[in-house]
Amino acid sequence: MVPILSLSVPILLSAVLVFVASFIIYTVLPIHRNDFRQVPKEDELMDALRRLGISPGDYLVPHPGSREGMKSPEFVDKMTRGPAAVLTVFPPGPPSMGTSLSLWFVYCIVVSVIAAYIAGRALGAGAEYLSVFRFAGTTAFVGYALALPQNSIWYKRNWGATTRSMADGLVYGLLTAGAFGWLWPR
Repeated sequence: MVPILSLSVPILLSAVLVFVASFIIYTVLPIHRNDFRQVPKEDELMDALRRLGISPGDYLVPHPGSREGMKSPEFVDKMTRGPAAVLTVFPPGPPSMGTSLSLWFVYCIVVSVIAAYIAGRALGAGAEYLSVFRFAGTTAFVGYALALPQNSIWYKRNWGATTRSMADGLVYGLLTAGAFGWLWPR
């Protein structure tokens, strides 16, 4: 067993590596450029939403109100006529990446801490590189990727976008695995 505090260097290094890799994946490579499509008549839709005064949050349209409501003829008719949507409304104002980037880095640290905990409980000091790689990498992959299909299964998120994001999670898991394998206590 390896104490988690003795893994602080691989925790921080792996978080930094994932942060930098995600920057490259999303800003340099063309992988995610088509994850979201533009709606026709965007200005008209934005004007309509603005008139409705919808506050920031997540919305389901149409909304059944309850499980029983999903069986009501009115709800079934609305679903049949469409369109149905899951809508996330952001707060108004110019885009600011500072908060999102900060939260992403904290998330990277959290995933690395969990990978450190699992690998540290399973392996002792001096463990082989590949054993550390497997435990830390698998745990990080789970943290970065395996919850993503839920959005495609339940909320109809584009499977292509989900698959690409899961591939990102694999890259992040491999980077985490490499950092832990390299810096594992001897």
